[in-house]
Amino acid sequence: MKIKKVTPNNRKKAFEIQANGKNYLFPYVKLDVQPLPSNRIDKIYIDAELGNEAFTYELESGDEGTVHIDHVLEYNRDPRYLRDMLLYKLTLVVQERVQESALSKRELIRRLETSPAQFYRLLDQTNTSKSIDQLMSLLEILDYEVDFVVKKRPSFAPSL
Repeated sequence: MKIKKVTPNNRKKAFEIQANGKNYLFPYVKLDVQPLPSNRIDKIYIDAELGNEAFTYELESGDEGTVHIDHVLEYNRDPRYLRDMLLYKLTLVVQERVQESALSKRELIRRLETSPAQFYRLLDQTNTSKSIDQLMSLLEILDYEVDFVVKKRPSFAPSL
């Protein structure tokens, strides 16, 4: 996801980021190098060296930091990003289980009733167009049960 625009908002103490037609906030307190009233942000730019997927800021002191769009999406709990991360983690587990399995890949393909090309796309962790139910079917064939746990996130209590 490419960053289109980024601006510092000192009143909100956060960066305002525009990417993929959406606006996000990313607070200064989440930065490795934090601006202070005595050390403000001097420069900010979308980093072309990182494929416009990150921005770099420089403070008056010369210190600089970089924020990747993934950090922004994770902080803002973007549903599409969270789905892609779940799919990525589940795919890595499936890859391990396929390697450990005594069943041949040909047998897995036959039982999934799919093509070899589709099977290998299913095992590709960078492919986000697959569905979770395809991975679930493969795990079922491999005799694994998947149990999703829904739990409340720990509450964030700001330190005073």
